[in-house]
Amino acid sequence: MSLIPRSAASALSQRETYKLIDKILAGKIQSNEELLRTLVRDVCEREEFHISGGRVWQLNDNNDSYSLLFQHGDVEAIPDGYTISIAEQPVFAALAERKSITNQETDTLLLEKGIRLYSATGVGELRRRNMLRYYEYVLAFNAPEMGQEFYQTISIIGSAATTALRNLRLGRQQAKIKKDLDQASEIQRSLLPDHELEFNDFSVFGISVPDSVVGGDYFDYLKPTDQEDEDRAGIVISDAASKGLPAAVQALFVSGAIRMGISYHTKISALISRLNTLIYETFPFERFVTLFYCELTSSKNGLVLFVNAGHCSPIHYSAATGILTELPTTGSILGISPHQKFSVESINMKPGDVLLLFTDGVMEARNESDELYGYDRLKSFLTNHHTETARNMAYNLLEEVQQFSVNASYTDDKTLIVIKRESSKD
Repeated sequence: MSLIPRSAASALSQRETYKLIDKILAGKIQSNEELLRTLVRDVCEREEFHISGGRVWQLNDNNDSYSLLFQHGDVEAIPDGYTISIAEQPVFAALAERKSITNQETDTLLLEKGIRLYSATGVGELRRRNMLRYYEYVLAFNAPEMGQEFYQTISIIGSAATTALRNLRLGRQQAKIKKDLDQASEIQRSLLPDHELEFNDFSVFGISVPDSVVGGDYFDYLKPTDQEDEDRAGIVISDAASKGLPAAVQALFVSGAIRMGISYHTKISALISRLNTLIYETFPFERFVTLFYCELTSSKNGLVLFVNAGHCSPIHYSAATGILTELPTTGSILGISPHQKFSVESINMKPGDVLLLFTDGVMEARNESDELYGYDRLKSFLTNHHTETARNMAYNLLEEVQQFSVNASYTDDKTLIVIKRESSKD
């Protein structure tokens, strides 16, 4: 086998050639085959390239050969689907190292079709066959004269085609990812409850704003369906430590587990403990989740039971005294270790009292000076806005946090729930 290397063409010729190839490949092309067909056909028909014929060869998956995928130009037609064994044409393996080669034709049928000398270039990804590497596609061209500039043109065509194939593949992957993310986002939105919940003399309003298409924040209202438990309503807010799709998967998992546990009338402490073990066993890497769960009751003293699994401390505003209290954690972050125990604590909410639940995307929002929004601003907001409805407080707080962090370099999911005990509705 005779391999005839060529030297590089002028820099100006290279730029002009690449621009022309890039223009050919600039259209909306959907498949690898369409891209290569368009390229070979247009290259052969453009006078600037002085190419009389071109062929696209594709590496077969089921055997060690290349099949003719497409041909165009003045060269006598080769039968469709014609194959060439890689064992009979060492030039195919040589392309893995040389990228482009000008060579004497040795295949009997191609010689009969008048092909004596050709330039070939490898295109696409490299695949292994019999310990050697082969390009998934090979473009072969003929021309009246096959000198230095022709060889350089073929090399540029091959490089541009490989880039275009890679971009096409990435585009398909990104489109699939976007489709999957859109579906995940739709599922996630469907699991979020209506913003408002009315329970006895409690008014509740929640908002969740993901930082990207999907997020790790989650909140829900859990009202038992049977009449025996109409005297309680559960509220849960959680935040997965990871970001993006892994966090969204965890949020969906927590949602399903909490709903199932409530439906079985599981005690609060046992429910959270079991959820912790499930997260530990299900998510070996991105496993950390913080969660706050509280139960509103119909007791006249406004009893609220809660478990805080490493979540941001909610703030209780007392209308009677103006005192603001941060509710403590009653157990560790979920998923750190199995079989953890969680205690249940309680507060009493009197008429006018407000309980603010939030994720760290609210508290840790930063301004352009890298200052945290922080607990002090949250407490100040409650002091100044506690007479408003739960709905207005939620929207006003979100707007204030968003404006505070509008020029920040880092953002996170933001979720908040305002629980307000109104005057008796009896």
